[in-house]
Amino acid sequence: MRVRALRSTLSRRVAAPLSVLLVLIGGCAADDPATNSPSSAASVTLTNCGTPLGVVGPPRRAVTLNQPATEIMLALGLADRLAGTAYLDDAILPEHAAAYASVPVLSEEYPGKETLLEAAPDFVYASFHSAFGDEGVGDRAALAALGIGTYLSPAGCPGQHRPGRLTVEDVFAEIRDIAAVFGVPERAEKLVADHRARIAAAAASLGGARDVSLLWWDARTDAPSVGACCGGPNMIMSAVGVGNAFGDLTGAWADTSWESVIARNPDAIVLVDATWDPAAAKKAFLARHATLRDLPAVAGQRFVVVPFSSTTAGVRAVLGIEALAAGVARLPAGAGR
Repeated sequence: MRVRALRSTLSRRVAAPLSVLLVLIGGCAADDPATNSPSSAASVTLTNCGTPLGVVGPPRRAVTLNQPATEIMLALGLADRLAGTAYLDDAILPEHAAAYASVPVLSEEYPGKETLLEAAPDFVYASFHSAFGDEGVGDRAALAALGIGTYLSPAGCPGQHRPGRLTVEDVFAEIRDIAAVFGVPERAEKLVADHRARIAAAAASLGGARDVSLLWWDARTDAPSVGACCGGPNMIMSAVGVGNAFGDLTGAWADTSWESVIARNPDAIVLVDATWDPAAAKKAFLARHATLRDLPAVAGQRFVVVPFSSTTAGVRAVLGIEALAAGVARLPAGAGR
């Protein structure tokens, strides 16, 4: 249940990109491809979620809050620049487990501000804006006053700073921002190229767009929380080329009703699998519900399971896209129109 508090602070889990202005100033020469070592002379200024940020030289004692931020750092080979980390939703990706083991874990969830400051960070990078709220480490302005730079994932920008619709390009932009801040832009380009190729292969495995309408069921049984028009779920469905049964609802996620689900009669149901709300429990609920069990998607067992950690904006987004494409490919006959 520990992610509930974190995500409830996101104004219905805001997930939308922000166009970030990034200017590289003086001494920003490309890394040597042979060594790909971080540049020590790069200075970066950018505006992130409406907050100006200037970094004179790559940070050396960064702290990550939230799994997507941590795994982006690890995927960029920046474990040696981490003075601490906190708040996992899932086991770290196997390919990064060894590097992660070298990073001090400050707290199971958000550390207190005193705990954060004991790590002597020069940079704090978070995925959800709750990290910089009352339950987190304090607001960004207060950290800036202490000489600590901060970066918030564009997918977690609050209020007026959230762009209209999250896409994989916004994830790639975040990866590039972080790589620029740490002076390793070539690493970002290599990672983005790999993910772009994998996403294209996943979509191609279905022969392009497929006429399948999906209900993305994230949580709750009384009034289901579903993937709406503009966040991570819709980003993943759009990348695969399938339809979102509730794509007309605003926001990243939206609460709807089971009556609306029955009326829209989706071809299949995506079940988000989380330790605090497993897909198996969702299936059991649908199977015993007097009305929902007769819904064609339920009666026909047209389910696609996607791990929660693969539904957030980060390096796992490609895993969510691949999982959805594979699941749609395995749907029983009759799915789609």
